[in-house]
Amino acid sequence: MSLVCAISNEVPEHPCVSPVSNQVFERRLIEKYIAENGADPMNGQPLSEEQLIDIKVSHPIRPKAPSSTSIPAILKALQDEWDAVMLHSFTLRQQLQTTRQELSHALYQHDAACRVIARLTKEVTAECTILILLLILCFISQAGGAGEPMEVSEQVGMIPEIIQKVRDRGKTVPEELVRTEDLSKYRQVATHAGLHSASVPGILSLDLCPSDTNKVLTGGADKNVVVFDKKEEQIIATLKGHTKKVTSVIYHPSQSVVFSASPDSTIRVWSVTGGNCVQVVRAHEASVTGLSLHATGDYLLSSSEDQYWAFSDIQTGRVLTKVTDEAAGCALTCAQFHPDGLIFGTGTADSQIKIWDLKERTNVANFPGHIGPVTSIAFSENGYYLATGAQDSSVKLWDLRKLKNFKTITLDNNYEVKSLVFDQSGTYLAVGGTDIRVYICKQWSEVLNFTEHTGVVTGVAFGEHAQFLTSTGMDRSLKFYSL
Repeated sequence: MSLVCAISNEVPEHPCVSPVSNQVFERRLIEKYIAENGADPMNGQPLSEEQLIDIKVSHPIRPKAPSSTSIPAILKALQDEWDAVMLHSFTLRQQLQTTRQELSHALYQHDAACRVIARLTKEVTAECTILILLLILCFISQAGGAGEPMEVSEQVGMIPEIIQKVRDRGKTVPEELVRTEDLSKYRQVATHAGLHSASVPGILSLDLCPSDTNKVLTGGADKNVVVFDKKEEQIIATLKGHTKKVTSVIYHPSQSVVFSASPDSTIRVWSVTGGNCVQVVRAHEASVTGLSLHATGDYLLSSSEDQYWAFSDIQTGRVLTKVTDEAAGCALTCAQFHPDGLIFGTGTADSQIKIWDLKERTNVANFPGHIGPVTSIAFSENGYYLATGAQDSSVKLWDLRKLKNFKTITLDNNYEVKSLVFDQSGTYLAVGGTDIRVYICKQWSEVLNFTEHTGVVTGVAFGEHAQFLTSTGMDRSLKFYSL
């Protein structure tokens, strides 16, 4: 095998090795680079000419130095020019790579800013519309008041109320959200153990209907999917069709439709009103380990032990794209969409968290740090934070703006993290596993702990405005907690 210079990609005349990067270089090129930069061109670490190690190879006998007007001298001058061009080209390639990374980070920050601006613009437009309508109603009332003029005090007194209403609705945290001191007083108020079969105990997955959190969706080890009405305390539907246990469930936010995934390698779309399976998505060849619904409500993200993630149309059941990280070659353990729907995260069996660009279908960031398979991931609604759990008895919090871990919550030894979920406002984070723990975001201090389950907690979810908390476990029970 021929030696190739790492700078010029040419076979070197005088090869040498850098002990810093273990790369082969043409001696004259690396000496020029060291003279200008004083560092190794591959990793930027300090390097001197004395550190270079020559490689002994057979060389033809070179002629004596010719005069400056000879053809060999001209060739030597051309060679020097070529070397300079190669060095310049290498520097440009490095600058291009750095610029690409900076541009990628800037684009992500720009997308996040656009999302916030769009939401605020929508809220301002809605409030302006309300203000205009109320003012019109004032004038209509004045005109229809049998000729009696409106009191100035009445008209002026209405404006501060409207302004205050606009200010209140513009807050990040809704007023209806349960306060921390009230949340800390939550206790178990109800438990239901008859949703799934007692012969194969265990509820493995949980979700609430976003538009009506009284509707609870569970998946069990008995292969069934159950829709339960919290308010009426009765089962709405029992959906049967999977041939193995149900490990993931999702309730559609605006339709009477639910989704489920199983180690039988299928994803099923169910009609709650009809009580039947309306679509079977066959996107994988091994156990489906994760399921997440896109922000549009039209597409599903799934992950599997076959090392692929898939993006599927829920209406047709067609798999639109299917991608794997060939370099990693590792099973995926979970998947979750970012709130904006442009990126998503996956967890792997080798403790990695990978962030993907949906449009480009590329891995744009990796978060190492856990030990053991990743068991759960959750994005905060504000889009800035990512919570991850693994079999190392810890929960890590990541800042997506800085792409780094800023907080690690170390749990008890042998604590099993099975479920992570933020409430709809992004104020609280719930952890389900060996027990249930609730943390307040930003301070990341524990405000609540429940140990009522006799088995491992497999799912946890917040009701609207955190008015209640619900959980499922391997003890086959569905529990509710509130004041």
